[in-house]
Amino acid sequence: MTRTAEFADESAQWAAVARRDPQADGRFFYSVSTTGVYCRPSCPSRQARREHVRFHTTSADAERAGFRACRRCRPNEPALADQHAAAVARACRLIERAEALPSLDALADAAGMSRFHFHRVFKSITGLTPRAYAGAQRADRVREELSRRPTVTEAIYEAGFNSNGPFYAAAPAVLGMTPGRFRAGGAGASIRFAVGECSLGSVLVGATEQGVCSILLGDDPAVLVRNLEDRFPKAELVGGDAAFERLVAQVVGLVEAPGTGAELPLDIRGTAFQQRVWQALRAIPAGSTASYAEIARRIGAPKAVRGVAQACAANPVAVAIPCHRVVRNDGGLSGYRWGVERKRKLLEREAAI
Repeated sequence: MTRTAEFADESAQWAAVARRDPQADGRFFYSVSTTGVYCRPSCPSRQARREHVRFHTTSADAERAGFRACRRCRPNEPALADQHAAAVARACRLIERAEALPSLDALADAAGMSRFHFHRVFKSITGLTPRAYAGAQRADRVREELSRRPTVTEAIYEAGFNSNGPFYAAAPAVLGMTPGRFRAGGAGASIRFAVGECSLGSVLVGATEQGVCSILLGDDPAVLVRNLEDRFPKAELVGGDAAFERLVAQVVGLVEAPGTGAELPLDIRGTAFQQRVWQALRAIPAGSTASYAEIARRIGAPKAVRGVAQACAANPVAVAIPCHRVVRNDGGLSGYRWGVERKRKLLEREAAI
């Protein structure tokens, strides 16, 4: 269910107040008749008795009813989570515009936090440390420059590396292969693959030495293989052996028994923004959903709803990165790369856990 539906009635709202649930902040407010104040659900103030509590959709509603804002939780100001998201978004923009990674002190100062607190908040929202996020940004520039520049050397300097050594040391993690192989479209790279069957139809699993790089769902195994070939046109595709079949069985297990906690080694490379979205998707527990707008807020980019949808559509590993758990604001199912009916079945299966 979406967060909006989760707090749709007063019993659910009261339960959120009783546990001081920060996830309910902004969804509703509550007032206390004996004190004349209204609060966020997560307010740390002493808990009021249920018969003295009323619920309000907005802070304006509470104020029109004659209540004043609590001085502890400040419900008439942006929620702490929103403040953190905005601060992280500012830091991301600083990193994206900078030629070199700004110091942690400079980023923390810009966010108005201590170094330690900023580092923890940044990682909790983006799933990456500031240094890793900067590395992902540089990876984006490396891919772009390698495709534009006539030589690898020019691409290295245009991407922000000061010398060849650090670039070649980082290339396998940044590109998944050597710079020369990347410029050749992945020629010579080897991807093992196999097609299995599950209750949703056929499932293709592809993997490099680093981890799973592709999980595709469909009705026709031949079509899935062609999709893999289209995505890696110059890579060598090798049929998986008996040991690889165990990996396929793990993937089928994720489809048939979601929420089992199985962790797959992944080898997926996207833009820094896509990585932030995919990290946020992996944080949605089985049995829950989130809207595209909620994911945008969680990664500190509330206006990037369309970008979130595009990152979901670009997800190369079905189920392992659960883009099927993202729904419209009204809770309705939207498009799914592998078919809306499969999305429906996955969500129904997870809701029954």
